[in-house]
Amino acid sequence: MLITELLAVLSISAAAGFHIALPLLLIGFMSADLWAEVPFLSRLPPTVVVGALVSWSLVELVFSKQFWVQRLLQSAGLFLSPIAGAIAGLAIARSFQISGWLAVLLGIVSALLALVIHLVQVGWLYRLKQPSPWLMFAEDFLCVGLVLLAFDAPRQGGLIALLLLWLALRTSYVWRQWYLEGNKSHHPRRRRRLKREPD
Repeated sequence: MLITELLAVLSISAAAGFHIALPLLLIGFMSADLWAEVPFLSRLPPTVVVGALVSWSLVELVFSKQFWVQRLLQSAGLFLSPIAGAIAGLAIARSFQISGWLAVLLGIVSALLALVIHLVQVGWLYRLKQPSPWLMFAEDFLCVGLVLLAFDAPRQGGLIALLLLWLALRTSYVWRQWYLEGNKSHHPRRRRRLKREPD
């Protein structure tokens, strides 16, 4: 059924929203012919792909706990997460023998979901200033789990991805409320009322 394929794509795209290279690396290792079915990566030599993805994954998993490396990765991810999401989504679609306009549509959906997840991740990173290491490890674990579920249990992985999308939408609503409340507290008339001594 198409529902299963869609849920698998949502699962892998949510993983690409957390990390760029790690989902693509796991896709290659879990497929029989490495990245032969992965768009763009199939045109590159496997040794180059493995070296690049392993290096980037190590930076994401190990060095991303450092403040400035974390900021750099999050900024680069704003541009790379939709690309990684589209590539991962198309790879999963091809593994289910989906091609044509439907595969392109799934790739677009995958890119958008990866971008939304990454935007929320960046927003929380800047709001928390210095996130707990346990939160970072939880993101790593969730990313790997979503990739594995995309292959072995796409329905469960897709449901987790939909839950993450709901949390992202809920978070954006909460941030909007905070922004509006902040503007009200800095309104000129309100500041005059809060002054202890009149002009």
